[in-house]
Amino acid sequence: MKNVTLKQFKYFEALASEGHFGRAADACAISQPALSMQIKELEETLDCELFERSSKHIRLTTFGEVFALKVREILRSVDELSEMARASQSGFISRLRLGIIPTIAPYLLPKLIGNLTYHYPEMDIQVRETLTEKLIEELEQGKLDAAILALPISISALTETSLFDEEFVLVRHREDGSKPVPDVERLSEMQLLLLEEGHCFRDQALSFCNIRSGLPKEGLDGSSLSTLVQMVGAGIGVTLIPEMAISVETRSADVSIARFDKLKPKRKIGMVWRKTNPLQSRLEEVANLIRDTSKVG
Repeated sequence: MKNVTLKQFKYFEALASEGHFGRAADACAISQPALSMQIKELEETLDCELFERSSKHIRLTTFGEVFALKVREILRSVDELSEMARASQSGFISRLRLGIIPTIAPYLLPKLIGNLTYHYPEMDIQVRETLTEKLIEELEQGKLDAAILALPISISALTETSLFDEEFVLVRHREDGSKPVPDVERLSEMQLLLLEEGHCFRDQALSFCNIRSGLPKEGLDGSSLSTLVQMVGAGIGVTLIPEMAISVETRSADVSIARFDKLKPKRKIGMVWRKTNPLQSRLEEVANLIRDTSKVG
């Protein structure tokens, strides 16, 4: 019986993640027939079907689901060994796959990428912007080295390190700029525009306003802070945005910014990575650089 190969594992993992031969083949940069042949050979070697196939769907079999967990562990370990070997040669991480949530990415990345490139000109920086849940999944699968997001995450397999705290500000229409800043009780009664489900910033805003998630309320769910701010400028409701977003999101909107006096809503931004990552000390260096970047005005 032939031995399975790492290449087959990579093709299998791509197909398991994409659930589609065409997309998996594109992700692996090979033809669909070539991918299909490799998957068939893998199943023949194992003498077990890994996927249920139909004209419309492809999904993992029961054994395939268990097999996928083991394959991802193997690929993650191989990737970490490769990174460790590269680091021992160059003295630093030659490649950094960094995830970041959408309510941080547009405001921190321009300065951060510039600083990383300046301090580590040989490092290949790959950025992935997506929601927290997806970042955690890709971290655990070894597809990312680290992620910048809101803490706490509280997952035992991940190391968390705090970077900085950030306050939220209230965005109102410009005509309301002279009005008193509403307290939490009054704010909860206003038409509060929020990010759509899945954004941790949405949950943080709801928590501050003491509003239950999922509670029916007239308003608008937006996919970005920019959309929410523009809607406020058009006279529809109010919203909260993180302080780092002020200069970018309010420069072209007819809005005013107000800061809360007593109970100040805020979030803790941090960086997380797998505890098994052999480059933890190097990632701490990156975290320190991010802290320095966040202090620049």
